[in-house]
Amino acid sequence: MNKCEEALDKPRPPKPDVPVVLVAAVALIDSQGCVLIAQRPEGKSMAGLWEFPGGKVDEGETPEFALMRELEEELGIETRPSCYHPIAFASHSYDDFHLLMPLFVCRTWRGVIEPREHKALKWVKLEDLYDYPMPAADIPLVAALRDLL
Repeated sequence: MNKCEEALDKPRPPKPDVPVVLVAAVALIDSQGCVLIAQRPEGKSMAGLWEFPGGKVDEGETPEFALMRELEEELGIETRPSCYHPIAFASHSYDDFHLLMPLFVCRTWRGVIEPREHKALKWVKLEDLYDYPMPAADIPLVAALRDLL
């Protein structure tokens, strides 16, 4: 049984009156077809887990512009919304909020990627993504990436 099938065995119904949080994420793909994942730093919720880079969408901001801002802050790279291709989204209930997270693919950026906010960064082959522990919301996105790329 793979991680996606395991997650399907443990559905979490949404709790009433929890906030909905919009977060944008991106699968940066390099020239060898590897995906960049980032390890959450100590002191943050879900510390140590691996995730797709991105972050919260601010009031009045689109997911694409949130990604542009977050990738510059977190990784030191410059991107443009025209380089993002939406491929999937996650809708997942955590204990204290419900997450909506569109996932974009991006193959073009300017600058050298460096970990400014994450504990570590790693380029991973699509078939190896399940080897890295990820937040529950990210697991279905791995399946979507593998199916669509």
